[in-house]
Amino acid sequence: MVFSDLFFLFVFIPAFAICYLLAGVIDKRVLYRRDKLLYIDEDNGEEGARDAADKPGFASRNFALVIFSLLFYAWGEPVYIFLMLVCVVINYFAGLAVARSTRHRKLALIIGLALDLGLLGTFKYLGFFGDILNSVGLAVNVPNVALPIGISFYIFQSISYLVDVYRRETPVQKRFMDLLLYIAMFPQLIAGPIVRYGTVAKELHQRHVSAADLADGIYRFLIGLGKKVIIANMLSEIATLFLADGVENLSIWGAWIGILAFTLQIYFDFSGYSDMAIGMGRCMGFHFPENFNHPYCCTTITDFWRRWHMSLGSFFRDYAYIPLGGNRRHQALNIFTVWFLTGMWHGASWNFIIWGLYFGTILALEKVSIIKWQKHIPNVLLRLYALFIVVVGWGIFYFDNFDKMKLWFSSAFGQKSLEFGFQELTSLTDNFWLWVVAILFCIPLRSYIERGSEYVAGKVAGSNGRHIMAVGRAFVSILLLALCVALLVGATNNAFIYTRF
Repeated sequence: MVFSDLFFLFVFIPAFAICYLLAGVIDKRVLYRRDKLLYIDEDNGEEGARDAADKPGFASRNFALVIFSLLFYAWGEPVYIFLMLVCVVINYFAGLAVARSTRHRKLALIIGLALDLGLLGTFKYLGFFGDILNSVGLAVNVPNVALPIGISFYIFQSISYLVDVYRRETPVQKRFMDLLLYIAMFPQLIAGPIVRYGTVAKELHQRHVSAADLADGIYRFLIGLGKKVIIANMLSEIATLFLADGVENLSIWGAWIGILAFTLQIYFDFSGYSDMAIGMGRCMGFHFPENFNHPYCCTTITDFWRRWHMSLGSFFRDYAYIPLGGNRRHQALNIFTVWFLTGMWHGASWNFIIWGLYFGTILALEKVSIIKWQKHIPNVLLRLYALFIVVVGWGIFYFDNFDKMKLWFSSAFGQKSLEFGFQELTSLTDNFWLWVVAILFCIPLRSYIERGSEYVAGKVAGSNGRHIMAVGRAFVSILLLALCVALLVGATNNAFIYTRF
């Protein structure tokens, strides 16, 4: 199940909302009874009920969220729900051992991390390493293990939880159900953003949702849905036309049109998912971290990776780069190590490793060159340089077949025809407004429009400006939903790219 599925939009979400609201009513009744009991006991000079009254008032809502999260994950691959539960059990007991032990804290941490990485390695990399051994002459029976959806995301969240408990940066979770909720929460379960436990620890039992939060959450969700359905899905058809179906006969123009379509597609696909996850979290009182900050507005590759998939970047910075020494020692080696791991995280394929090392090389070179000279280089040149490097990087990322990758590079860099054919022409003319909208929304256009609208509404309508803006948002939300539903009816290409990682 994906967020841009009609079943999710019109069956799963309404069913969840009804159950969640009913659970909220139960929580309020329970809390009222506890408060009443506390009042009676304190009036009688007794404090026996204080502990009961201090317990959180979100038990029923959290239970409903856990149940629907498990249903969401089990929808496509029921068997792998047990793998996720095993992961939660491992980290629950490892976390308790790390928090309680004084002499063996590090051992408990190492065992927990080894089990987490063992699960990830078994299901994601076992076949890859088996193929490598076979290629060097060592006969190995390579098992055919399917990749569980979202395993990289929830394993990384589990790792961050254990390490933060070990560092005493966050308290250990003593309730198994609460840790399960953190790891399995369906808005961010299968494609992020990677949420640190400390970010949502208090909100598991102390959160408030105002009418403004609910409106902002729904609006953010529908913006993300629009990014995915209206822009990313349509761009994927152009990318597939040139890169998947016809890479053998690409012209130079076709190679660049195809990869530019994928460049825009992957941004709107993944940032759209993140917007939907953040919006759903906001509707329930959770504040997930931002994952994108207009990355194609970057001036360097260093700047790009501060804006793209920010939750993954901060994870590798805090749990790999800085512990390895960061900028203090062996900086170049640390960069290459982190980017090798970043490539591996994206998939068990050589193209992802090459892609990671490609960016690691660029970033290492920038430290001793462009970063130092940046103030003396016009921004236009810096942006063109950064975009060119990024687009070429997506050329490596897209192809897990080396023969096809070589064909694309030979086409893109002049070893094929310069002819601008009918296919190239129609991919631009028939989709002219798609290209325009996609390019415009790569810049902070929505923020400019909203700020400008708020200013104008405030000047014209005064105190009523806020109401006008609310009506405007509601109109945009309804329009987006209607367009997305119309496009989703009969759609055949609707999967999120990053769910496979």
